[in-house]
Amino acid sequence: MSAATCLLSEEQFLCSICLDVFSSPVTLQCGHNFCKKCITENWRINRKCSALKSCVVCLASYCETHLERHQTVTGLKRHKLFDPLDNLEDRLCTRHGELMELFCKTDQMCVCQLCNELDHESHDVVPLREEWEGKKTELGKTEAEFQQMIQERQLKIEELRQSTKLSKEGADKETADGVHVFSALMQLVETGLADLTEHIKKRQKTAAKHAEVFSKELDKEISDLHQLSFEGTVARAVAQLKETLSKEMMKLLEVELERVQQYAVDVTLDPKTAHPKLILSDDGKEVSHSDVEKNLPDNPDRFSYCVIVLGKQSFSSGRFYYEVEVEGKTKWDLGVASVSANRKGQITSSPEAGYWTLQLRNGNEYVALADPDIVLSLKSQPQKVGVFVDYEEGVVSFYDVGAADMIYSFTGCSFTDKLYPFFSPCFNDGAKKLCSSATVIYNF
Repeated sequence: MSAATCLLSEEQFLCSICLDVFSSPVTLQCGHNFCKKCITENWRINRKCSALKSCVVCLASYCETHLERHQTVTGLKRHKLFDPLDNLEDRLCTRHGELMELFCKTDQMCVCQLCNELDHESHDVVPLREEWEGKKTELGKTEAEFQQMIQERQLKIEELRQSTKLSKEGADKETADGVHVFSALMQLVETGLADLTEHIKKRQKTAAKHAEVFSKELDKEISDLHQLSFEGTVARAVAQLKETLSKEMMKLLEVELERVQQYAVDVTLDPKTAHPKLILSDDGKEVSHSDVEKNLPDNPDRFSYCVIVLGKQSFSSGRFYYEVEVEGKTKWDLGVASVSANRKGQITSSPEAGYWTLQLRNGNEYVALADPDIVLSLKSQPQKVGVFVDYEEGVVSFYDVGAADMIYSFTGCSFTDKLYPFFSPCFNDGAKKLCSSATVIYNF
């Protein structure tokens, strides 16, 4: 019996319908195996007649009531190997009528002494009992491996359940925090409007009382002055409200920035991915462009055309945040890239191509490369840019760290591969190099 027939593969323990380990397995007459619940439910949904049902693998038809218990390992007699303690009649050679006490490993069959002398003299022949004991030992090992496989899959299922539970608890907490902040803002707006309305009413009453004591000749002048006074009051109140709302919005943005900064990671540039015209610092924290191209091996990870370098660290779950100092730069590209994104030749940066990036051109032209590109209008030029990624939520956000303001967010992303921090100082134009800040702990 060959090793392929003796040792069972993992696929032999998987149901063809649910693709999981067998639960109460049964075998059809065609030899295909299924979970009893899976095959009966399949027959119930795809019912064609009252009795005959089809195998979902070979489409052979059988009676629904004819379900045999699945045998994990096929009988050893099917492979021409007899238990030495079997009935003597089963062990008689049909050719010579003598007991088959030997097993030919070359032809994988039981033989008698005469068969051995006539046809198997040059083959690898051993006593039947010796071969039988060896096969029983192999089958015992296979059963142990099968139980180990079941335990490993049960542990994986439990780990997935715990991960799902923790993810839901985190989402619930963030939702509650968001509702609390929004409620506080709404309460502030309502209070401000009430105060403004009450102030205007009081001013109107005061003006009306004063107007009654003046003569008719001064009515028009008083009316004009009253109107000017009223409009000025409203304008000042509205301006004050806008200033208050602006301050509160700034506080909310600062809270949001502090929240994402909790997921700060330390990122180091990967020289294996750097374009030959890029110069990396010894500590892997700074990158700049050089007019001289270095002679470097063109490995699969290296960018061959665009002056780009990736971080060494990769992320395939959770949240992470890092900051990049871009002060003095007139052009740059920042963001994250998928491990499967193209790195050779001309690259078009877009989410469809595996790049979620933001770029600066001509000193003040900021664009989110979202396909189609989105031109951004910023209040000020960021000196330090923060990049935040929530892998499960599919979000990539960019922040102006100095102004505590959000620049842009890619939302609704569907990440399936590892993500790497993405950096490009662009071609040398006399400006400063793209570098990290030594004053922050969550830099790259």
